[in-house]
Amino acid sequence: MNFIDSIKERAKKNIKTIVLPESEDIRILQATEKILQENFANVILIGDEETIKKKAKENNINIYDVQIINPHTSEKYEKYVNTFYELRQKKGISIEQAREAILNNVYFGMMMVKCGDADGLVSGAAHSTADTLRPALQILKTSEGTKLVSAFFLMVVPNCEYGENGTFIFSDAGLNSNPTSEELSEIAISSANSFEQLVGKKAKVAMLSYSTYGSAKSELVDKVVNATNLVKEKAPKLLVDGELQLDAAIVKEIGEKKAPGSNVAGHANTLIFPDLNAGNIGYKLVQRLAKAEAYGPLCQGISKPVNDLSRGCSSNDIVGVVAITALQAQS
Repeated sequence: MNFIDSIKERAKKNIKTIVLPESEDIRILQATEKILQENFANVILIGDEETIKKKAKENNINIYDVQIINPHTSEKYEKYVNTFYELRQKKGISIEQAREAILNNVYFGMMMVKCGDADGLVSGAAHSTADTLRPALQILKTSEGTKLVSAFFLMVVPNCEYGENGTFIFSDAGLNSNPTSEELSEIAISSANSFEQLVGKKAKVAMLSYSTYGSAKSELVDKVVNATNLVKEKAPKLLVDGELQLDAAIVKEIGEKKAPGSNVAGHANTLIFPDLNAGNIGYKLVQRLAKAEAYGPLCQGISKPVNDLSRGCSSNDIVGVVAITALQAQS
């Protein structure tokens, strides 16, 4: 059983309902068919039922009797409008603007999650990250005790001896462009929690740099060193070390040489990149050169599970992200 299949099996133990607002995208419909066949989550599509079913039929996609909700005709529309207005009126939104916003599929889906009519939402196949995260932050807000929303990729590398049998979290690889030391520390703690939730193993967190244990000196290195110290202060039970070069973080022999005595070096499975340039380049290199499965960008720090898709995603990628979202919703 591969990693994503194990996620699906865990999701089946407590079926959750996931909203897919981009219902006219053919990949979303193909993914919906697969999810229904595998029965690891319930799906709600947002949009016009006639249009959705016509497109599915034209493409030989069987979406059975999946639940489809049209914001324009939904009996919950007024409730969602009023709730959204209450949430945003202090920000200057009018009731008319609230009415218009809730006709947007993503906003409507987000209100379903807010009001407990669904457990999570996946979007991004046809929308930018901002179009997914803006309504999430306006409606769902951040998790209690969380200062920062960040994005990670769950990487599954075939035939790999490193990490947790080839499984890693790469973070932040999708959202925060140049995090401060304080922000890096928050990203590290959230990422460790995400790893343990999704993989079910102890997180071993490496704070990555081009330097290991002072082998280089610069403001860039100092940022990572300071972030590592902050993580150790905030989460003293967490296995974390830095600053570490990538090879020292994941290769046992190199870790022992460059960072002797470290409880993480050579064994890291949760990799915290110093900025978005490094994180994004890193995940795409591994995805393409190692033919790794890359699930994400997955979000952490939002009060309910909301995940973003790459606009270049396949239907299988969507299925995997829905399975991960369903598992997150169990918590």
